[in-house]
Amino acid sequence: MKRIMAISALMLITMGVFAQAPVVNPFPKTITVTGSAEMEVVPDEIYVQITLKEYEKKGTKIELEKIKEEFLQRAKSIGIADANIAIASYDGYTDLWIRRRKQKKDEMYASIAYQIKFTNSKQIDELVSKLDDDATTNFQLVKTTHSKLNEFRKQLKINAIKAAKEKAGYLAAAIDETVGTAVSISEGSESGFEPYQYRLGAQSNVIYAKDATYESTPEVDFKKLKLRFEINVVFALK
Repeated sequence: MKRIMAISALMLITMGVFAQAPVVNPFPKTITVTGSAEMEVVPDEIYVQITLKEYEKKGTKIELEKIKEEFLQRAKSIGIADANIAIASYDGYTDLWIRRRKQKKDEMYASIAYQIKFTNSKQIDELVSKLDDDATTNFQLVKTTHSKLNEFRKQLKINAIKAAKEKAGYLAAAIDETVGTAVSISEGSESGFEPYQYRLGAQSNVIYAKDATYESTPEVDFKKLKLRFEINVVFALK
């Protein structure tokens, strides 16, 4: 029993010694910097919404099925893959719509809106030149982005952390210090990585006009996407 009590007392004394020992900071001197990197890229994914509607020509109604078939053939003729064409909305052919159309044939016209992904502005001009002017009621830009956005994000992070190290180096040198190991690294703000969304319905976004001439119009790239990223790094000084 005395032996057990002696061991317990020794443990308490040992714990007390450790509790009183000062905690040594392995990095007594540090420098915190923010590195940034940015770039601009021309979008290679341009999403456009095209609305087609039935119409009458010389007293004959041009049905939507015919309009759709001709539109898809024209899109295919300029190299637009089926995977890049999606239906955005469809107005017509519900039971209620059919009943109303039978009652007022001249007032009911079915319509369909397609969303198409283009790779450049030249491809858009090619399709515009082939559109049925009477059937096309709207042609609007929806969003622009880039197919390699994730790769750009990774590279910008690398460039940002390199910029942080360079900044820390010349700031430390100004006070006769040198930069040691990185103590912590944290991601800061990023901007421009999400696809740029356009507000449908705004007049400024309409890029189709029936009386426009596209054959002599030079190709102009879309507004560049501005990408920026920041990295916060704490370096030890030595």
